Amino acid sequence: MNTMDENTMDKQSSPKSSLFDGWNAPPNLVTYSRIVLVVFFLTLDILAGAWGENNLTMRWVAAVLFIIAASTDKIDGWMARKYNQVTEMGKLMDPIADKLLTCGAMIVCSAFGELGWWVTILFLIREIGITVMRFFVMERPGGKVIAAAWPGKLKTVFQCVGLSMLLLPFWSLGNGQATPFWMTAYYFLTYAIIYVALVLCLYSGAVYLYNTFVAPKRK
Repeated sequence: MNTMDENTMDKQSSPKSSLFDGWNAPPNLVTYSRIVLVVFFLTLDILAGAWGENNLTMRWVAAVLFIIAASTDKIDGWMARKYNQVTEMGKLMDPIADKLLTCGAMIVCSAFGELGWWVTILFLIREIGITVMRFFVMERPGGKVIAAAWPGKLKTVFQCVGLSMLLLPFWSLGNGQATPFWMTAYYFLTYAIIYVALVLCLYSGAVYLYNTFVAPKRK
């Protein structure tokens, strides 16, 4: 048996990497806990009502939970890279956790009239489309989970910052008086950040499509 035959047998006998390999790695456990936080956040946000008018305290708590859940995104990624625990499950679940958090928040905000439905719908089309594409790529021979690229990561940062600002009920600090200038500027900046996130959302979606279907054919 020559060397080529031995190498061929080694490749055939070596087990194929599974999506569930390393599912219980510490970075993945952080991701799972973030998904649990999403459930608590959405529950409190809905019960608090539009702009927190039903229960202002509940709205503050919901906003803080959103910020905590969004911040832990960097923790699991940092842990995975530092301790060499990057897994296919992590690359799949991390962006899904982000989408559950941000898209869930946007749907509730739109239902309460705090954010235009057209913004949320465009985000949903992109996010659902990219998620379906990830599963499609995984099912192909030799397919692997597509990791988030920098435009998508930047989109997530702007989206989380904008939604955090929108969720924090700073309107309550006006004490029922005429809207102060700082509050007008605050919400103008809030929506501007969300719109920047929308532009990055659409751009990063186009980058994913190009890297998946166009770039491989050019090689």
